[in-house]
Amino acid sequence: MASNVEEGFTSDEMFFRAGDGTSQYPCPTCSTPFVKVEELCTHLTDDPQCNAVPIPHALRQPAGPGEERMGRYHTKSGSIYGFQRPNTFERMKAHDYESAREHNVYYPFSGREEWELAKFLIENLNQGQISRFLKLLWVKTRQQPTFKTAPQLLTFMDALPKGPQWRCTTIETDGYVTMHPVHLIWRDALEVTKHIFGNLIFANDMEFDPYEIFVDGEREYGEWMSSSRAHDIQACIIFYDELPRGATIVPIVLASDKTPVTRHTGGLEMHPTFLTIANIRSDIRMKATAHAWSCIAYMPIPQFICNPEFSSLLQARVWHRCMDIVCMNLKEAAAVGASMVDPLGLLRYGFTPLVAYTADLPEQQMVSCRIDPWKVQEFQEAAKASHLSGVQLPFWRDWRFADPAIFLAPELLHTCHKFFFDHILKWCKEVVGADELDTRFRSQHKRIGTRHFGQGVSHVSQMTGREHRDIQRTIVPTIAGVVDPDFVRAVRAMVDFIYKAQAPTFTPTSIADMTSSLQEFHKFKHAILRAEARRGTSGPIEHFEIPKLELLASFARAIPQLGSIIQFTADCKNPFERTSHQRATFTQQVIHLLDREETARQFDLYALLRSNDMSLNNLIVNEFDEVVDMDPMLGWIMRVAPEELSRFQGPRPVCNHFLKGLLSEDSRVAFHITVSSDHTNKTAPFLARLYQLPDFPLTLRSFIESVNPTLATRFQNQLLNVWNKFRIQLHSMLRPRLVMPSQQVQAYPPSTNYPCGNCDAVLLQMHSEGEEGENLAQVRMVFGLSKKGPPLPAELDQIFLYVQLFEVVARPQDDVGVMMFRVKL
Repeated sequence: MASNVEEGFTSDEMFFRAGDGTSQYPCPTCSTPFVKVEELCTHLTDDPQCNAVPIPHALRQPAGPGEERMGRYHTKSGSIYGFQRPNTFERMKAHDYESAREHNVYYPFSGREEWELAKFLIENLNQGQISRFLKLLWVKTRQQPTFKTAPQLLTFMDALPKGPQWRCTTIETDGYVTMHPVHLIWRDALEVTKHIFGNLIFANDMEFDPYEIFVDGEREYGEWMSSSRAHDIQACIIFYDELPRGATIVPIVLASDKTPVTRHTGGLEMHPTFLTIANIRSDIRMKATAHAWSCIAYMPIPQFICNPEFSSLLQARVWHRCMDIVCMNLKEAAAVGASMVDPLGLLRYGFTPLVAYTADLPEQQMVSCRIDPWKVQEFQEAAKASHLSGVQLPFWRDWRFADPAIFLAPELLHTCHKFFFDHILKWCKEVVGADELDTRFRSQHKRIGTRHFGQGVSHVSQMTGREHRDIQRTIVPTIAGVVDPDFVRAVRAMVDFIYKAQAPTFTPTSIADMTSSLQEFHKFKHAILRAEARRGTSGPIEHFEIPKLELLASFARAIPQLGSIIQFTADCKNPFERTSHQRATFTQQVIHLLDREETARQFDLYALLRSNDMSLNNLIVNEFDEVVDMDPMLGWIMRVAPEELSRFQGPRPVCNHFLKGLLSEDSRVAFHITVSSDHTNKTAPFLARLYQLPDFPLTLRSFIESVNPTLATRFQNQLLNVWNKFRIQLHSMLRPRLVMPSQQVQAYPPSTNYPCGNCDAVLLQMHSEGEEGENLAQVRMVFGLSKKGPPLPAELDQIFLYVQLFEVVARPQDDVGVMMFRVKL
């Protein structure tokens, strides 16, 4: 069992007494009473429908072919101290107007229809626009909503159950004058943590205990709970400061976004700070639509009236002071613990260490206090000489277990992808030439799912992380043959490193493999300097003193300590973007808007459950049925109220074509085509002309003869149905039970825009005699014999691909710089 129940806990908060006076312990899921705690623990362990703790996905992952996989929990963690406590949604029932909601769940709105109208208006229009909408003749000549004006609608919204409250605090800057008053918009980080920790949406995706996974004898690192740091904190091996037996670690992950979030406010700036907990599975946390990240503060950026050299120093001190205010109770909980209720209503004794802070390099330097100091003028030079920031009271100074050398986690978007864009790609432009590089990118084949850079890449100033990855996929063959082989090898080594660093799980072997790619880059990077590709405003630069390049060396150390790096991304948060022209009341308006947006999203789901008399507990589903990746809220609604799914927005779930699609012989690949073909009942000669494939009729006849010689005469003139595209779907290589999103494969005939057709390439697994292995082929046609006419035999009643095989002219070992196959048609 992942968590145990404290046997010494005997208060009546943990159990109730039956009519005969005997103590009874109810199951938190099915309410079956048990006389002894041991019996309840056995029930929770043995009954998959009532298991009190979701088993981590890493422990539910089946072993691969010939693979030995085993795991174990920490023995003194995650005890349960009480049952049937109100989770985040059940606490909403304690609202002042709950008695009115016994008859009308949507109170103070008249019903669901009016609530949906109100929610739409609040989320999409400002007050002036709402007022104009309510005054429209079209609205007035129909049934009037109970709210007649925009202020009345806002009053109704403020009457709904709320989450952690936003507040505003004025920050005093003693001795230093600012152009505007400094206001911190924030909410208690501990309250937000408890709110997330008890959110029943994440019930199936929570981890409460440190654990270890071993694959073929090697330890596997993935989620934070599988990291060595989790065990160190739970057992206090490093700190000699033991946590109480049964304590539950609630790992805090913070992130900040330096993008200003205010406009039209006379120069006022605020930068959001976000919080999540590493108890939630990382691939869920990384989805912005899951709302696993919560904004805890909007940090003011004061404009000081002082020497410009001191301004950034003073801003850093204000930032740390603000973080002190926001995280004060969170730091206290890290020191002495705090009672927290998980999504199943189980009471836990939680400790809140800061385990990761995600930010770009300048913000990390501000957090760690490396760069400018209280008596500003006297200490500035001394601080700079020691590479200190001059912040004498960093917010993490009294946060138990907080170590900036560890919690400042590597971050893929800025450290890897931005490094590639700011440096590697620029070096390629310098050597290849911007025009030539653009021409090569423009000439690349267009395929669905990958961006085609029709205008080249030299003019692009900003890109998304996905576009960075699309360039990285093709940069090596794009520059091959134009630049020095050692230059290509250095670029390929860096691309390999970035790709390997994005893995969701690591073992010591894979970490060493990733590190070897970085070492290979350093071994051949001299070719970059030799080509004078690294240049500044004054000409060629003869060194690699690049901070982000130096940070890459920390990845191998960080992974065992924190788990996979990809979980600490800075690209999964939705900052506040609405604002107002009224600067005088700006901060109060922001507070109200933030409250209403979160309240509306939370109340929508709460009202759905209450109106359908559903439980406010998300039952654990522990059997390993993970097939497709799905938003946790949509997955829950699909189980309990599938007819209401269209009411909520979220990412479209991955369609599993393995359920009813066409399967390969080994069932490892699924194919999908539309019911209606693009060309119906066409003859082979007609298709040969359309697709410019003169050998198609003869090849088709030869194929039919090879399948069954007796059928050749009967079906050689059979009409054909043709599709211009089909979908192919595979299982994940890293999580074999998980079905990946399907990819579209095109096979369009020649046209004005595509004189040779628009056809994608695929890898074919060959099983015929003498042709074992994989072949690369271009799909020229997707067809099937028409069912019009005599019944088709089973061997011909299928969908076929007409392909042209590529000829391999060079293998990876033939060019160690590129390390790719070179093929031709």
